[in-house]
Parts: sequence; structure tokens; C-alpha cells
Amino acid sequence: MSTVGNATNIFWQELPVGKLERQKLLNQKGCVVWITGLSGSGKSTLASSLSRELYTRGKLSYVLDGDNLRHGLNKDLGFKAEDRTENIRRVGEVAKLFADAGLICIASLISPYRKDRDACREMLPDNNFIEVYMNMPLELCEERDAKGLYKLARAGKIKGFTGIDDPYEPPLNCEMEINEKDGVCPTPGDMAGEVVSYLEEKGYLHDQ
Repeated sequence: MSTVGNATNIFWQELPVGKLERQKLLNQKGCVVWITGLSGSGKSTLASSLSRELYTRGKLSYVLDGDNLRHGLNKDLGFKAEDRTENIRRVGEVAKLFADAGLICIASLISPYRKDRDACREMLPDNNFIEVYMNMPLELCEERDAKGLYKLARAGKIKGFTGIDDPYEPPLNCEMEINEKDGVCPTPGDMAGEVVSYLEEKGYLHDQ
């Protein structure tokens, strides 16, 4: 009989080509750039701009967008706390695989709970998890409300919406924090440039 879940009759298969070889081939170092923040804070905008900027520099990245993943990998999950936790766990595991492949994986999700983000960080060896906190005021996010979700949440038509009737736990020790400067939001290009500068400084944009 077969069982589903914590199987014991499985073994790790060592493969002939490893992460170091893949990184050398791509001339970059695999990592995860995890962008977190409220809905409407600019996560997807940064992810798209960052991916484009890396592409122009000849660097291979892949964006894991929270909404997009709920159309496939995570379409069976809702928005209860346990489903949110499983959603982030799955994305963390996929992001880990992309990083192991030598890619710069850009994960863009609200990911509201600190413990879930920290669990993803622990999956990545050698500090290859870069947490970027989009620290934008709730008022700004509501004003943007491109998807109309805040309006629905305020009207009670969406329950458990992050920032309204479900908490968002900001990072305590993130690698980067992006916020308004003198009341003005940075442009997508400026945000992407800031992250790229960090990646360059930390050596992710070249193999050696």
C-alpha cells in the first residue's frame, strides 16, 4: 500500500551537475529576492521592473507572482491562515529550486505573516534570501486600489483582507526597505536600480 504525506521510502538523488556549475554557466549567483508588503504597495511593479533591468544586464531571473501562482500551483488554496501558510511554503520551495538552478528568483507576495517568511529564509543556504519590504502607508495602498479589493473589504464583501481585518506583520530585519521619500514614491526604475545595486554589491551578478 502507498501512503500520501510523510513518506519514508524516498531517497535524495545526487545529480552530476550542481549549483556551482550552473552559476558558472550563467555568470551569476542564484538567490531569492522576496518582495513583501500590503496589496497596492508596489510589489508587482518592482518585480516587473527588476526583472526587466536584470534582463538588460544579461542576467536571468524569474518572477513568482502571488496572484499568478493562485491560477495554478496554489489554486486549491484559500485565504485562511493555514492556507496562507501553505501558499508561502509552496512558493518558498519553488523559489529555492530556481535559486539552486542559478537564477535570481523574484517572489512577489503579500506574505503577511513573519513566521512564514522566516521559514522561507531558512530554506535558503548561505544567506541567499533577500527580503525587500515595500513599506508604503495603508492610506496610499487604499488610494491606489487598482484591483478594487480595499473597497470590497471596507464594505465587508471580502473577509480576512490583509491590512483591514487581517494583520500584516512587517519584517524585523529585512535586507532592504523601500518607502516614500518626502511623501513621494520612488519610480519603478529607481526601485529596481536600488535592488540591482544591492545585488551587485553582494556579488550576485557575477559568478566570482
